[in-house]
Amino acid sequence: MVLTPREIVAELDRYIVGQEEAKRAVAIAMRNRYRRQQLPAEIRDEILPKNILMIGPTGVGKTEIARRLARLANAPFVKIEATKFTEVGYVGRDVDSIIRELVDAAMRMVKAEKIKDVEQKAEKLVEKRLVELLVPGPQPASQLNPMDLFWGLTQSDPSTKRDKGDDEELKKERARMRELLRLGELEDRMVEVVVEKSPPSWDMMSGTGMDDLGANFREMLGDLLPKKTQKRNVTVREARGILLQDEAAKLLDMDVVAAETVALVEESGIVFIDEIDKIAGSDQRGGPDVSREGVQRDILPIIEGSTVITKVGPVRTDYILFIAAGAFHVSQPADLIPELQGRFPIRVNLESLRAEDFARILTEPHNALTKQYTALLATEGVDLEFTNDGVMAMAAIAEEVNRSTENIGARRLHTILERLLEDVSFESKANTRVVVDAEFVRDKLGELAQNKDLTRYIL
Repeated sequence: MVLTPREIVAELDRYIVGQEEAKRAVAIAMRNRYRRQQLPAEIRDEILPKNILMIGPTGVGKTEIARRLARLANAPFVKIEATKFTEVGYVGRDVDSIIRELVDAAMRMVKAEKIKDVEQKAEKLVEKRLVELLVPGPQPASQLNPMDLFWGLTQSDPSTKRDKGDDEELKKERARMRELLRLGELEDRMVEVVVEKSPPSWDMMSGTGMDDLGANFREMLGDLLPKKTQKRNVTVREARGILLQDEAAKLLDMDVVAAETVALVEESGIVFIDEIDKIAGSDQRGGPDVSREGVQRDILPIIEGSTVITKVGPVRTDYILFIAAGAFHVSQPADLIPELQGRFPIRVNLESLRAEDFARILTEPHNALTKQYTALLATEGVDLEFTNDGVMAMAAIAEEVNRSTENIGARRLHTILERLLEDVSFESKANTRVVVDAEFVRDKLGELAQNKDLTRYIL
């Protein structure tokens, strides 16, 4: 991370409207990581990340800020729901699986980076395999029965003997095919490739505190049992991508990948814990609220700093950045156990969105909803235009519906736009122009927005 906090905020502004306090907090946290890496080892080890607690209603950008921050920093990121975890002894996920998911995300990043380094070498091997598929050599003799070898019952197969003339002919034909392959004239030719079957799912283990049991079984039996494969008929173009992944994976040093994965998780990992307010409170009432405080106690060691055993080895969580978020409508941050409160020293409040904010969300971000719908319908020849008064009309309806019903923040805009453009998306006549102005919005949504009963079910 070489961007300054101001530059980080500027990048976040491209996708997220408002919430300057939260953006500044996460920007400083990420910059402090870069500053820490520049320090000598004896000082660096003493500096721990300052975890962040975001407080605000749903749909105001809490998750999006964390996700965009991780992409900007090219850091492994995992979003988890606090309500999915339970105290040890109850049915539910084990909190250690948070770090294991983060390790999986980091390993994908490291593998992708390493594959780029060996891609050129892998491409040469892929070309060789494609030529062999296009011009197959003599079929190898069938696998021999070990008992036949023991009793000396095997006999040589005369059909497998070839003379030098056949070998020369094969080399010439493969050389010709190699040239055609390099010229791109065989991209649509069908070939048969052998691919490994996906391992069986172990979903029955999830939710029981044995998240890694299925993975451990696969790793343990992987060296004992042969890989299950299947044959697929694909074009040369498709086969190139399949074989490239296969050959590149063979060239990777998995020990190096594992070591870099651990380092990436420990130094750059980001964990976003959503709905943390749902586990706030005591267990005194019993019933369905049982173990909420127990979940806090189980999460605490990971946030404080502990060692979790993963498939790439032990991972320390001391320097992982944790960002927690919750609406805190019913409970308060003070309802969390004191030890957990102390591990989130930075607290930021995210403001509820107003009509002006909704209007900016509809138009300003790089991935604004109006830009998305315009691009989607343009693929079928529909010229969709949003006027300023149309955008303000949608924003006003979103604010009013959020005020009169449940406040779901910017997510209300998805519902409004889908309802607004339902007929246009259904018809999608080519070479037509649709102007979404204030009158268009009132015609489509005016009655729905005024009828409170309909609003609850439709908008």
